[in-house]
Amino acid sequence: MKLYSYFRSSAAYRVRIALNLKGLAYDYAAVHLLRGGGEQLMPEYRRINPDGIVPALVDDGLVLQQSLAIIEYLEETHPNPPLLPSTPGDRAYVRSIALQIACEIHPLNNLRVLKYLKHSLNVTDEAKDAWYRHWVTNGFDALEPRLAGDPRTGQFVYGDTPTMADLALVPQVFNALRFNVDMAAYPTIQRIYDEALRHDAFVRASPEKQPDAE
Repeated sequence: MKLYSYFRSSAAYRVRIALNLKGLAYDYAAVHLLRGGGEQLMPEYRRINPDGIVPALVDDGLVLQQSLAIIEYLEETHPNPPLLPSTPGDRAYVRSIALQIACEIHPLNNLRVLKYLKHSLNVTDEAKDAWYRHWVTNGFDALEPRLAGDPRTGQFVYGDTPTMADLALVPQVFNALRFNVDMAAYPTIQRIYDEALRHDAFVRASPEKQPDAE
């Protein structure tokens, strides 16, 4: 397997955690999202992923895109340890948490949006960072009571072992902390994040551990 990744990409971070949890070896191909205007936009990479985003995973000639689709592929091809619960209702719950983060929070704050705010709309760095914090807190305001009030919440989002939901949550919290979001209002989210960082698979996937970390 070969993973095209950028150390600080939330989406690539999710896939790195999944690969580690599954115990799968992979080659790391760094795609710098800022250097030279963004290596992800260069023709060489767009031949691999025409969307010009990371991650992309190549497995025996098959090119896979979109982090949650990649994680589902890994779940189907390497089912142990499972990243989804055994019952349809609980699988839907875990997927809904992952999608709540990946579709409702992350797209408003990804690099393409932040670059557009700064370079096309000419917002200040302070305003750009305020935008980021607004949408993260807006999302966490909805997610925190959902997790705090659900009996399925354990050490992780669902029970006491990691699932796809945690793979989405941990990178989002990492970025929230990087942008100085006050996590005091989100004790359940913070507790799950802290628990995940005790797990070797999450630690090895963290941005600062990647070969292209700056």
